[in-house]
Amino acid sequence: MGTARNIAFWVVLLLLIVALFNLFSGTGNTLQSREVPYSQFMQSVEDGNVSSVTVDGEQVRFRGNDGNDYVTIKPEDAELTNKLIEEGIPVSAKSQEESGFQAFLVSLLPILLLIGVWIYFMNRMQGGGKGGAMGFGKSRAKLLTEKHGRVTFDDVAGIDEAKEELEEIVEFLRNPQKFSRLGGKIPKGALLVGPPGTGKTLLARAIAGEAGVPFFTISGSDFVEMFVGVGASRVRDMFEQAKKNAPCIVFIDEIDAVGRHRGAGYGGGNDEREQTLNQLLVEMDGFESNEGVIILAATNRRDVLDPALLRPGRFDRQVTVPNPDIKGREKILSVHARKTPLGPDVDLRIIARGTPGFSGADLANLVNEAALMAARVGRRFVTMVDFENAKDKVMMGAERRSMVLTPDQKEKTAYHEAGHAVVGLELPKCDPVYKATIIPRGGALGMVVSLPEIDRLNWHKSECEQKLAMTMAGKAAEILKYGEGDVSNGPAGDIQQASALARAMVLRWGMSDKVGNVDYEQAHEGYMGNGAGGFSVSAHTKEMIEEEVKRMIDEAYQWAFRILTEKKEAWERLAEGLLEYETLTGEEIKRVIKGEPPHSNDDEEDKSDTGSAPSVTAIPKTKPRPKSDGGLEPEPTA
Repeated sequence: MGTARNIAFWVVLLLLIVALFNLFSGTGNTLQSREVPYSQFMQSVEDGNVSSVTVDGEQVRFRGNDGNDYVTIKPEDAELTNKLIEEGIPVSAKSQEESGFQAFLVSLLPILLLIGVWIYFMNRMQGGGKGGAMGFGKSRAKLLTEKHGRVTFDDVAGIDEAKEELEEIVEFLRNPQKFSRLGGKIPKGALLVGPPGTGKTLLARAIAGEAGVPFFTISGSDFVEMFVGVGASRVRDMFEQAKKNAPCIVFIDEIDAVGRHRGAGYGGGNDEREQTLNQLLVEMDGFESNEGVIILAATNRRDVLDPALLRPGRFDRQVTVPNPDIKGREKILSVHARKTPLGPDVDLRIIARGTPGFSGADLANLVNEAALMAARVGRRFVTMVDFENAKDKVMMGAERRSMVLTPDQKEKTAYHEAGHAVVGLELPKCDPVYKATIIPRGGALGMVVSLPEIDRLNWHKSECEQKLAMTMAGKAAEILKYGEGDVSNGPAGDIQQASALARAMVLRWGMSDKVGNVDYEQAHEGYMGNGAGGFSVSAHTKEMIEEEVKRMIDEAYQWAFRILTEKKEAWERLAEGLLEYETLTGEEIKRVIKGEPPHSNDDEEDKSDTGSAPSVTAIPKTKPRPKSDGGLEPEPTA
């Protein structure tokens, strides 16, 4: 529609320019004619020096035998036409009405041209909004129907609890009398809250698809413009459209763009965003639930929303859409793998167990990466090896085999990563080691990935202490191998992660007996300059906090150093294995530590028959994040 409108505008503009040129050209001819007295005109007629005459109202334009054009003012002379005819001179005439109309067009067309150009550029400046320049205040909500691709609950997996909470809305839209008979009212609105990529928008579209009703979608940022009052006008227009298409669903994505706390802006009551929010609050109170308009909104920043927006009567329900657990991940993988031909060795449950903390968008990306890898090597279907390689790429980054490393750099990286792996295997409450590699990936020269065995819901003090020891094992390994005088900046990422975990233990989780069960997080953020602390603490308390953080990290380092000293033979054996094979899985690491080859004959036969990678038996919860030095651990969560 936008392209056709632009073409039509340019066609009309071209026609106006051509018409204006022609009119001005005609006028120009008149202006170029030399004006002569009427008596000279009559003398020229009698002398036979006039070749043609045009009578235009009071003007008489004539062409002489010399080829020049002349013009004169005709007095009241009724015999003029007869004289010209007697002399055999061709005579033509223009009506005064026609001449006046042309003059009117000549004066009007420039104004119309300027107005058209102004409307065009204002329309472009406003992004081609609905209704053009005169439609600044029109809603930009898009109406999605079944021709855009119908989405149902079968396309949404891994968030069963959220679907159950919203099934009542679908039932109401299908059969409103079922609820109104008993005096029940369907919620006016539902707020979908969850991390990015968990399927909030997809879930909203599935509700409309199941109910078979119109689905309006708009982003929160589409309301706010550079002109004050435009956002409020668009809110009014959106609700008017919704009522005309009732029953329907209106979905506002990223509502935090317009629904933030009022009073925080610089414009006060004249702030455009606050006026838009006020109008939204009024409109959500201005219709009854029996009108069949359901408001759905999505955000991952519930904490910044205005309390008036969340109260019952506006958003009656707040539905949490979390990252899926292992069962949910398996269902999501099966949904995204419908259009992908899978090999006989692919087990989606194993893939789900090896993708901790992945959202629905992450899993969709994983399936796509596996398909691309299979297509790259010319396979007709996606195998388990492709999924393993895609998982490593998503979790650890793409391999950088073109990066040139000296033998000394590779050796330091191997001993560093072997330290992480050996300490992680030795401590029982550390997450099982999934894979170790010294191939540069992303910004790291090497890394160790550990994944939890069960869905982790909380952290215990003993688990945190052992995790600290595993995190500091990289630096302990470097010092044990090369001495304190040759330590590198490789452990920088380890130190950063250990400091973050230790501070969380002391400031938020009450795991320090010396500091006690007080939450100092807000005060610490204000002290560090990262935010306005809610309260102040004494210098003595700050010193005590830092001492406890340092004590925890130092004890973890000494613990890791003792383990590596006791397991020095196994640690060096693993480092040599990494130098030789570059990448080892968890089972292969255990074999290398025992002095066995990483692949047994049975494994080689199985892999040659099926082409599958070793199974991953961990059931992780949190998505690992790469570290700059070479470690890769799951991010700690409270």
